[in-house]
Amino acid sequence: MMALDVITSACSFPADECLSQIVEGMMEVVYAANNVLVKKESFKEFSVYLERVAPVLKELNKKDISHSRSLNSAIEILNQEIKAAKQLTADCTKRNKVYLLMNSRTIIKNLEDIAREISRALGLLPLASLDLSAGIIEEIEKLRDSMQRAEFKAAIAEEEILVKIESGIQERVVDRSYANKLLFHIAEAVGISTDRSALKKEFEEFKSEIENARLRKDQAEAIQMDQIIALLERADAASSPKEKEIKYFTKRKSLGSQPLEPLQSFYCPITRDVMEDPVETSSGQTFERSAIEKWLADGHEMCPLTMTPLDTSILRPNKTLRQSIEEWKDRNTMIKIASMKSKLVSEEEEEEEVLQCLEQLEDLCEQRDQHREWVILENYIPQFIQLLGAKNPDIRNRALVILCILAKDSDYAKERVANVDNAIESIVRSLGRRIGERKLAVALLLELSKCNLVRDGIGRVQGCILLLVTMASSDDNQAAADAQELLENLSFSDPNIIQMAKANYFKHLLQRLSTGPEDVKTIMASTLAELELTDHNKASLFEGGALGPLLHLVSCGDIPMKKVAVKALQNLSSLPENGLQMIKEGAVQPLLGLLFQHISSFSSLREQVATTIMHLAVSTVSQESSPTLVSLLESDDDIFKLFSLINLAGPDVQQNILLAFHALCQSPSASNIKAKLTEVHKKFFLVQLCEHDDPNVRANAVKLLYCLIEDDNEAIILEHVGQKCIETLLRIIQFSNVEEVITYAMGIISNLPEKHQITQWLLDAGALPVISKFLPDSKHSDPRKNHLVENATGAMRHFTASTNPEWQKRAAEAGIIPVLVQLLDFGTTMMKKCAAISLARFSESSLALSRPIPKHKGFWCFSVPPETGCPIHEGICAVESSFCLVEADAVGPLVRVLQDPDPGTCEASLDALLTLIDGVKLQNGSKVLAEANAIPPIIGFLGSSSLRLQEKALNTLERIFRLPELKQKYGSSAQMPLVDLTQRGNSRMKSLSARILAHLNVLHEQSSYF
Repeated sequence: MMALDVITSACSFPADECLSQIVEGMMEVVYAANNVLVKKESFKEFSVYLERVAPVLKELNKKDISHSRSLNSAIEILNQEIKAAKQLTADCTKRNKVYLLMNSRTIIKNLEDIAREISRALGLLPLASLDLSAGIIEEIEKLRDSMQRAEFKAAIAEEEILVKIESGIQERVVDRSYANKLLFHIAEAVGISTDRSALKKEFEEFKSEIENARLRKDQAEAIQMDQIIALLERADAASSPKEKEIKYFTKRKSLGSQPLEPLQSFYCPITRDVMEDPVETSSGQTFERSAIEKWLADGHEMCPLTMTPLDTSILRPNKTLRQSIEEWKDRNTMIKIASMKSKLVSEEEEEEEVLQCLEQLEDLCEQRDQHREWVILENYIPQFIQLLGAKNPDIRNRALVILCILAKDSDYAKERVANVDNAIESIVRSLGRRIGERKLAVALLLELSKCNLVRDGIGRVQGCILLLVTMASSDDNQAAADAQELLENLSFSDPNIIQMAKANYFKHLLQRLSTGPEDVKTIMASTLAELELTDHNKASLFEGGALGPLLHLVSCGDIPMKKVAVKALQNLSSLPENGLQMIKEGAVQPLLGLLFQHISSFSSLREQVATTIMHLAVSTVSQESSPTLVSLLESDDDIFKLFSLINLAGPDVQQNILLAFHALCQSPSASNIKAKLTEVHKKFFLVQLCEHDDPNVRANAVKLLYCLIEDDNEAIILEHVGQKCIETLLRIIQFSNVEEVITYAMGIISNLPEKHQITQWLLDAGALPVISKFLPDSKHSDPRKNHLVENATGAMRHFTASTNPEWQKRAAEAGIIPVLVQLLDFGTTMMKKCAAISLARFSESSLALSRPIPKHKGFWCFSVPPETGCPIHEGICAVESSFCLVEADAVGPLVRVLQDPDPGTCEASLDALLTLIDGVKLQNGSKVLAEANAIPPIIGFLGSSSLRLQEKALNTLERIFRLPELKQKYGSSAQMPLVDLTQRGNSRMKSLSARILAHLNVLHEQSSYF
């Protein structure tokens, strides 16, 4: 370790040695400053100062210097500041670029502070006692003066970004376009790619930095950064479409279907309209800003309500009320958008209603980009495309206008339009209609062509190019310009020509497969079997009619013909769409027939058939919801016969059948498959296959057993899973080299019923240390192991039941509780849920296990100070003996889990926290919850889509608000959600919400308003 890092006192080392180490540290900072990610110019300027200071200190080292108080102080300051400079340089080299940009002002201030402190240290050097030249002394004075006045300028672009962020937070901007532009400017400023995936990766790293800030207990920084995250999360690159969809529907489903009437407080007493910009006057009353300003401008000096004198200089924005009004408007707009879908049916008698809906939707889409996002998420685009076929031209035109507004929003919106069946064809048809509709259609196509993924599909639509050429020569300048630009965007390139050539080749191949002689058909099938096809080519071949001729060869051909035909089907069936089509057109029975035949000399044929059946099974997994779902195995006999082959066939066939059943257990027909397999009690021979010599068979046997046992009823599991099975699973976990096998074996244990006998078998087999070994002992866990850790966390619940404190004690002594607490912060949603469940069970036992504080004896002045009791249990608590959540530092992490989007995980965490306010612990526990900031998220659960969470939150608040200090602090923030529940909750929630509102003095006890 360098001396610079260990110097704690200037007297610890000779002065010359200290100065040498300080100079060395300065040079390290200068070198490291070349690699900083932000503020390069500022660090360069700072390095120049250090490069000027270093020779001065070297010159001092040549003199005969001895320790003095001023020299010691100078060395201490220099040592401290160079260490600070090293840390600052290291942070600016390694940490996330966006995070550093957000802290750029702090970085500049730190550089300035370090420079000034070094200047102060130079002033403490005993120059008078040293034989220094006048030039050296003059250089030191210049350095001191320069560094004392050092100002490191922020880059204009960076400062503009910070100003926009502050403005966006202050004004509560929620527009996506604002966030998109801001994130783009941030990317440019810090030198990262503006590619969506790169931006998302950078944004996720930025959020990780915030979590690290929380771990450092830097709550002020974390709160500030949370506001920045909330602003930037609106950007397209900050979250995936799926994440946005989940977040939207979670919120929308929690709102119900009926708009909420505005509260009386939303209305301006002057205008009697809902306020846009509410302000509070000196009388304490709130009005619409423009209305009260006009009242004052007209010469009124009294409050319109209280008739008390007004201080005309005081108009305070009522931000809380404004936010409530905006939330109310958003809520009703979201419900309104969702409710209009059913009205967009272009029946002649309903055309007027359709036009009114389209007009309202167009207005909403033009108002805010958030409204456009909601319209897209509500899946309106397919309906707009369908309306392009309406008889009424006004309906078609309105639909085109809205589609164009949506398409301009983002590439994601353009792709959503293009992905609708026959969408481009429908738009192209509008090119051939009246001039007004043609102009709207070409404008929409032009917008769509700006997305690379959509562009090629437009040019391939029959007649599109001809219609555009005609429009490009029209008299309408705008339409002609749009058509010309679109033609340029669609200019054909070599890949298009190659694709057309392939299409002609495939057309020829299919024709020969259908009409050629038998030997030619076999050659064509062999060609299809061996070709390396893209998904597009596979789909094209199926659309061209490849399936019929191939199935004919499977049913009627000789063995060589069957082999090439099945291999071709194996090739084509790997595309799920093709697999579904094969099932629909009757391919399953011929393939099963081949598989059930005992043709030992043609094992390769059976392997190909098994692989093809596996592909077909996989294709059933991701079916889009439709009235008629496709099932692979229609009869019970087929299910039983195929399953029985697992125990009779060779490893390759076994593997594919296992994979097929695993896929079927994920498909829409899963419940039927599992129910039938439950009747096949021999399915537990899979336990034997779990020790098969072939690693693929072993892995897939464990996967399938996990899948089957996951939903089995308790009685069946207890009938077939005994001590030997548990010992087999633990051997797999201990000695397998395949992580997937370990993961699913652990999953089976996790899903075993939490029965006394099973837990005892697990303990007897030494399961506790085996399972705990797979729980991460630090926050740096491998994301690739998440599924394994999830299953291990679930399996650990067997040992945490509060009905058996002895098991709990063994688990606690194995060090499980700190690991569970850690998972609350760094685990996946499933890990957090399982950890919270286990911690809740531990906590249920804490009160009984908490050790009473020893009573004071003898004279207090001669006694050891009494031990401090637990703030919850008022006794002596410890993690391993009483499992106390407070002692385990679990309260904060549990509160953070309350922000998880999964209701079940939130409920598990809430259950754990509620153990702190059980019975007599209400006063103590509520204080701990309040200090951990747990009350706001509990209030937030009043708007949850989960009725269980809503009810638990209501019951919790009803108890917590018995405490005056908590009622006063949090009551106002709960009022709006409680009012909402009184209008749309079930009878029990309405009654309880009204009771709490009455307790909060919002309603009278006798009120019948609700």
